[in-house]
Amino acid sequence: MAPAFTKAKMVTVLTIDGGGIRGIIPSVLLDFLESKLQELDGPNARIADYFDIIGGTSTGGLVTTMLTAPNQDNRPLYAAKDITNFYLEESPQIFPQSRHTKFVSAMTSLSGSVMGPKYDGKYLHSKINNLLGDLTLKQTLTHVIIPTFDIKLLQPVIFITNDGKKNELKNARLADICIGTTAAPTYLPAHYFETKDAKGSTKSYDLIDGGVAANNPTMLAISQIRKELLMAETEFGHSIENKRMLVLSLGTGGAKYAEKYTAPAASKWGLLNWLYTNGGTPLFDVYGDAGADVVDIHVSTLFQALRCKDKYLRIQDDTLTGDASSIDVASTENLQGLVEIGKELLKKPVSRVNLETGRFEKIEGEGTNEKALVNFAKLLVEERKFRQNQ
Repeated sequence: MAPAFTKAKMVTVLTIDGGGIRGIIPSVLLDFLESKLQELDGPNARIADYFDIIGGTSTGGLVTTMLTAPNQDNRPLYAAKDITNFYLEESPQIFPQSRHTKFVSAMTSLSGSVMGPKYDGKYLHSKINNLLGDLTLKQTLTHVIIPTFDIKLLQPVIFITNDGKKNELKNARLADICIGTTAAPTYLPAHYFETKDAKGSTKSYDLIDGGVAANNPTMLAISQIRKELLMAETEFGHSIENKRMLVLSLGTGGAKYAEKYTAPAASKWGLLNWLYTNGGTPLFDVYGDAGADVVDIHVSTLFQALRCKDKYLRIQDDTLTGDASSIDVASTENLQGLVEIGKELLKKPVSRVNLETGRFEKIEGEGTNEKALVNFAKLLVEERKFRQNQ
């Protein structure tokens, strides 16, 4: 990564949050962005050609891999326009709705604990393995960063392309990484696998969803960029002062305005209520939203302080309600509704988080998200052409 940075005017970053089937929302936005890149740079343009690093958590990690894993022609496995269809076609098999209403009642032991994850994950695992085969982390077409969490070690495990290139034990199969980062507690089973190097040494992984550590991976990606820039400065003697970041962070929607939970109600909850209450999953919602929002607040504050707030674009809809805010209601109606939410989000004004309320508020004079993505496409193409001419 470092040599490319030394030629850059701007370092380009794309991140995608976790959120189950709500990954449809950023997939619609990515389709629009890639179409604009193609208008400017030809029909073969792909997202992976323009970003130095792409980060994704959980469903965002799956999207990241689809955008960056190579096919037989060493081009991205999926065009952005095909990812939405993947969700529409595969989600009903990944999250079969016959079990949707039976989460708590289906298997409850005498002690009152729910036994087993909501879904067995067999279809998802089979689909991912068939899709990715033995492709490994070091083979991605641009650098990726995908967080997971090791339940045995109780610490995050961050899969980074550069690490995979340098260390065989960290060069995991992309399929294993995707299965690990999407293993949402209570929804899908944890994932165990091992890696092995040429000397016969092995490393084991006991992984669950990366969302418990970093549901919004933007700060992880920025930290990795800074690390690489510092290493480049040391190795190549280039100053990093003039290197600017262009960051696009895509959320998967939230339900802040729904105000689903209250302290008086939660004060009476036990374990089962925290896991599942009135069709929602409070514990998972809290961890996911808190992690994503803290990152957005941090990055937004940073870019505003550096007076380059226009170089950080966070697109998020925090007004979801009902099934749209779930991570697994894969009915045809809800899936199509998420597509429409993505399309409507393009037409909404550019917004930034209010540091007091945590809610997104429109920014006067900056136009729509659609306009902002068009501008991003122009900057991305200009940056790529600049590097090609070096």
